[in-house]
Amino acid sequence: MKINAYLAFEDQCEAAFRFYAECLGGTIEALSRFGDTPACSHVPESHRDRIMHARLIVGDQALMGSDSMPEHPYDGVKGCSIALNVDSVAEAERVFNALSEGGHIVMPLDKTFWAARFGMFVDRFGVPWMVNCEHDT
Repeated sequence: MKINAYLAFEDQCEAAFRFYAECLGGTIEALSRFGDTPACSHVPESHRDRIMHARLIVGDQALMGSDSMPEHPYDGVKGCSIALNVDSVAEAERVFNALSEGGHIVMPLDKTFWAARFGMFVDRFGVPWMVNCEHDT
C-alpha cells in the first residue's frame, strides 16, 4: 500500500505539475483535461481546458492533482503539507530552493534537533511543503 497526496488547484494544476516535475526530476504520466472526457458536455465551456487529473511520478512515489470545478470551488490547501524526505543536505538544499522560488518561506531550511536539515514553505501555487533530511549521507 502507498499513500499519495492529491492536490486541488484553481486553474493552475498544469503549471504546478510542470514546475514540480522540473524541480523534483519527475515524469508527468497523466495530464487529462475535463474537455477530453466522454462527459465533457456536462462541463462548462470555461472549464474544459482545466486539468481533470494529473499524475507526477518521482521514483516510486506519485503526486496527483486536478483543477477545481464550479460545483466544488477551490478554497486553498489547508491543514496539511507535502512532506519530502531526502537523503542528503545537498539534495535538501536543492529541492527547498527550487520549490520555494516565488513562494513564501515559513521556516528556513536549517539544522534542527531532529534533522540535519528541515524547512517549510508555501510554494507559488499555494501548496505547503516540508523538506526533511534526517541524516546527511
